Order: sequence, then C-alpha cells, then structure tokens
Amino acid sequence: MEHYVNLPLTAEKARLLRAGDRVYLTGEIYTSRDAGHKRMVEALERGERLPFDPMDATIYYVGPSPAKPGQVIGSAGPTTSGRMDAYAPRMLSVGARGMIGKGARSEAVVDAMREHCGVYFGAIGGAGALLAKCIKKAELVAYEDLRSEALRRLWVENMPLVVVIDCYGNDLYEQGRAAYLAGR
Repeated sequence: MEHYVNLPLTAEKARLLRAGDRVYLTGEIYTSRDAGHKRMVEALERGERLPFDPMDATIYYVGPSPAKPGQVIGSAGPTTSGRMDAYAPRMLSVGARGMIGKGARSEAVVDAMREHCGVYFGAIGGAGALLAKCIKKAELVAYEDLRSEALRRLWVENMPLVVVIDCYGNDLYEQGRAAYLAGR
C-alpha cells in the first residue's frame, strides 16, 4: 500500500502503516546519529529537557555532507540504524515515534516500538543525493561540535521510504526471509 503522510507522525497515523508499505513523508524531521543520541539520552537521564520536542517526532539517522553553494544540504543517505539501538527505546519512551535509517533493529527496539507505537522507515542506502532533493530546508538545532552528526531540523517533501517495522512489530526483513524460505 502507498501512503502520503504529513508529519508529525501521530499514534493514529502510525497505526495505519504496515510493514512493506511505501510512504512519502512531508513535514519536519530531525537528524541525529549515535553521538547525538548518546548526548540526548544522557541529558534525559540527568532530568534535562531535549533541545527539541520529541513528541511525535521522526528522527532520520543521517550525517549529511556539507551543502554545496546553492544547495540546502549535501548528500543525505541513511546510516546503519543498529548503532542507535542502545538509545532508541529511551527516545521512544519520551514521545519520538518515527525512525528513518537502514538495516535491522534489535528485539529491544521492536519491543519499544510496540509499547510506544513507533514506526521504523527504511531509506535506500547509496541514494543520499536523491534523498537530499526531498529536503527543502535545513537548520542546526544543537550539538554543532558534532559537525555532520549535529542535531538538525529538516523540512522534507515526499521523502520516499518503506515501512520496515510497523508499530505492531511486523518486520519486512523477517517477512521477506520467511517468504524466501517458503519458496524453496
């Protein structure tokens, strides 16, 4: 199934998505990778507020390259999501709902997605220049010293993604593997 989703990703919208669905996101997302996630989770553990409101937020696991003159952002391909698995359950617990990246997720992350109605979207690795064309505006929010891993707010338009894991725990990677094995 195909969905055009205007962000933020509310629980109501998340419940409509299923593993394998094609999705085109439009709206505000945030970028962060492992160094930024570590800082955010440490801040939460100290009782501090995050530098953005995580409620219904979607976080893209990306470290974009610098923008060339006249561009909003440089290449913006996904990074391996497993590097954020230590932090994702905590981020989901404070309201973050969508995650964009590539690769499999841990059982702890899938459990947290079920509990907090989270959705994991897959972006195509190696297509960073194409994905950057969907980014219409980018601004630094926090952690400038992390350079490409700084926390940024992006405005995206029709960003093409696939639901890899839905809020019910259905996993496209597992479904694909099972379908392949059944065909043997």
